[in-house]
Amino acid sequence: MFRNILLVFEKEEILPEALVYVREFALRIDARVTLLMIVPMSFEGRTVIGPKRNTIRNIEIRSGKLLSDCLQTFIQEGIEVNSALKIGDPAQELMKFLADRPPFQSIVWGSGHELPDKGRGAQRHWISRVVGSLECPLLTVSKREEQ
Repeated sequence: MFRNILLVFEKEEILPEALVYVREFALRIDARVTLLMIVPMSFEGRTVIGPKRNTIRNIEIRSGKLLSDCLQTFIQEGIEVNSALKIGDPAQELMKFLADRPPFQSIVWGSGHELPDKGRGAQRHWISRVVGSLECPLLTVSKREEQ
C-alpha cells in the first residue's frame, strides 16, 4: 500500500521548513508527496471574465514556477512527487481535490508555522472550517528552537 502526504500552500506562500519537514517525513514512511497550491479567488457577483482570465494566467505562471522549484528537491531525494494548483474558494477546492483522490495519510500546512487565525464564525480561516471533514491529521511545522 502506498502512503501519501499532501502539502498545502495558500496564496503562493511557501514555508521552507515545511518543504524540509515533508521531505524528511516522506523518506521515513516511504510516501509519495503532492504539493497543492490554493489561491483564493471569488467568481461571485458581476464579474467581468476578461480580467479574471488574465489574473488566472498570471497566477498559473507564478505558482507554476514556485511549485516547479519545490518539486526539484523531492526529485533529487528520489521521492515520487507531483503538484497541483487550484483557484477559487479554498475550502471547496481542497475538499474537491481530496474527494477526487485516494486518501492521504497526512496533510501538512505549508504556509506558516501555525494554522491561520483561529477565530469564530464567518471570520474563521477556511482551513479551520474544513478540518473536521478531513480523513487524516492536519499537521503544522513547529519552529525549531535555536540552541
